[in-house]
Amino acid sequence: MSRVSHTSKPLEQHSSGTLSLYLSGFIMSVVLTLAAYLAVTTHVASTGVLIAIVAMLATVQFLVQLFYFLHIGSGRNARWKIIALLSALSVVFIVVGGSLWIMYNLNYHMTPSDIHKYLNEQGGGI
Repeated sequence: MSRVSHTSKPLEQHSSGTLSLYLSGFIMSVVLTLAAYLAVTTHVASTGVLIAIVAMLATVQFLVQLFYFLHIGSGRNARWKIIALLSALSVVFIVVGGSLWIMYNLNYHMTPSDIHKYLNEQGGGI
C-alpha cells in the first residue's frame, strides 16, 4: 500500500466576513426593508414619488447585499468580480429592457378590436 504524501501548501484564502460585518449588513437590510414597507403602507408621498423611493431603497439594499454578504468589493480578484457582475447586469438589462420595449410596441399599441376597425377603414377587412 502506497502512502499519499500531503503537501503543506496553505489553502487559498477566501475573503470572508466577520460576525460584526454580517450583523451590520443584516441590520442594514432589515432597516431598508422596513423603510420601504413603512413608506408604502403609510402613503408618505404620491404614487410616482413612492415608486422612486422604493426603487432607491431597493438599489441601496442590493448594494448592501453585494458588499456585505457576497464580498464583491474585497479579495484578490475584486476587479474581475465587479466586471463579471456589471457584464451580467448589462445582459439582464438588455434582455428585460428589450422585452419590455417589444411588448410595449407590440401591434402598434392596438387591441384586437382596434386592429379590426383599422383594417375595415383601410378597405382590407378580415
